[in-house]
Amino acid sequence: MPARRRTVRRRRRPVSKAGGGPAITWDGTRGALGQAEAALHRQLRVLMKRGTARTQQAAGALLAWQGRLERERRRVVRQMEERLALLQTRARKERRAMGRYADEAVQGALAALNIPSRREVHELTRRVEELSRKIDGFRRAPRRGSRATPAVRVQAAQA
Repeated sequence: MPARRRTVRRRRRPVSKAGGGPAITWDGTRGALGQAEAALHRQLRVLMKRGTARTQQAAGALLAWQGRLERERRRVVRQMEERLALLQTRARKERRAMGRYADEAVQGALAALNIPSRREVHELTRRVEELSRKIDGFRRAPRRGSRATPAVRVQAAQA
């Protein structure tokens, strides 16, 4: 009875669903490409030992595999760039939304404490300046029906 071959199981790396997704995908892709290249080299060595493949055939096969690997690498890079662009746009939208939520929370807290907002202070300042200009206008305008000033009386008396 032949002895059983004992197989060693490799432990899989746990895939975290929260965060690190693109890094895990990229590492997995690089690992798969490396394994494919290693398998190709093993197959070529076996063919060379058997003598069924000539050096030129082996070189041609290796070039074909390298071309396929390069095309696959470019495809994966393009996919990763697309995913990264989607994540960046999503992050920008989320950042804007979080800014709005924070502003609303601050405004609510200020209102609860009866503290005026920046907009309200600006509006009040504008209104005070407007009223100040009106008051200054009243001070500068001559009064109707008032008597002549002393300088006018002196000139009238001299004439």
